[in-house]
Amino acid sequence: MSLPALTVALHRSISEIDATVWDGLKDDDNPFNSHAFLETLEQTDCVGEASGWLPHHLSLSDETGAIRGVMPLYLKLHSMGEYVFDHSWAQAYERAGGRYYPKLLSAAPFTPVTGARLLSPDPDIRRALIRAAVDLTDNNGLSSLHINFPTDTEWEEMGEAGLLLRQDQQFWWDNNNYNSFDDFLGALSANRRKVIRRERRDVQAALDLRVITGDDITETHLDQLHAFIENTYDRKWGAPYLTRDFFSLITERMRERIILVFAYDGDEAVAGAINYVGGDTLYGRQWGATVEVPFLHFEVCYYQAIDYAIAHGLKRVEAGTQGEHKISRGYLPHSVYSAHHIRDEALRAPVARYLLQERMAVMEQMQRLEAEGSPFKKA
Repeated sequence: MSLPALTVALHRSISEIDATVWDGLKDDDNPFNSHAFLETLEQTDCVGEASGWLPHHLSLSDETGAIRGVMPLYLKLHSMGEYVFDHSWAQAYERAGGRYYPKLLSAAPFTPVTGARLLSPDPDIRRALIRAAVDLTDNNGLSSLHINFPTDTEWEEMGEAGLLLRQDQQFWWDNNNYNSFDDFLGALSANRRKVIRRERRDVQAALDLRVITGDDITETHLDQLHAFIENTYDRKWGAPYLTRDFFSLITERMRERIILVFAYDGDEAVAGAINYVGGDTLYGRQWGATVEVPFLHFEVCYYQAIDYAIAHGLKRVEAGTQGEHKISRGYLPHSVYSAHHIRDEALRAPVARYLLQERMAVMEQMQRLEAEGSPFKKA
């Protein structure tokens, strides 16, 4: 079936696109590609010129003016906050005399979570979005287009369109119809059960853990959460990506999706994490602490998330990127993806060779990690 004539438009703010139109084109319940989440990032200065994330969202409209597809898209002045690393590509290209930045990126900013990037239920429209983004890159002399953490189906469509395919891994916990945390522990080897029980016991003997949701979330909680995150970033990476205003506005807009886990020493909050619920998945995001307590990170970010998922019938916990230490705590390797269009063949060719080798290495590593590191009882 042939497509009608489509008009390509760029939007310097997602507010230019009606929220009901944007969200109506989504076929998932992922909170991070929603209009509310992306608009909140813009309105609270998390993305914009100062941060080096310039919104250039892409839309395709038919002859009636109806928007048939959209794509979150940013002109990037650097490669920070992406969690798919291309710094070495940029350095090599610039050493050879090329200009790598600015580049185009389709992603949920600062959020390494798989979700739809080509928002349309029509595969022909999705393919047209890919072509439009590639043309935008080439016609404006940009070095490259990157699409981070797309769905499996989108990734395949991007490969069919000629984009270079990249694969990585994250560690997710899957709910095998467990009735309780003890039920989950019963699926593990005896040694791992013992270790996890000890870790939880030690933290819970020192601190009081509380889950805070819905109308119980206050501005004081958000002040504390931001301070925890800021403290952790200061020690490890520098300033956090998300502003304090972001947490107030996203809670106003997504209160029913937000799960806070706080740790208290008496009446004093000393650690906290923010999670989001989307569909059948709990997504662990930022966390921080002002105290050093052994295993506190595991309890606040991993074990409490499992407890919540089991109690609420969720099928999965995605606890963020990296971290092979998650395997021994029941979080097993899962594939995540990105796709890349590089305009200059002098850079494209070596990157293509590298990605082929990298995909093979990632698949071998995933198989090895699950075979050798899985805490679950052998069948």
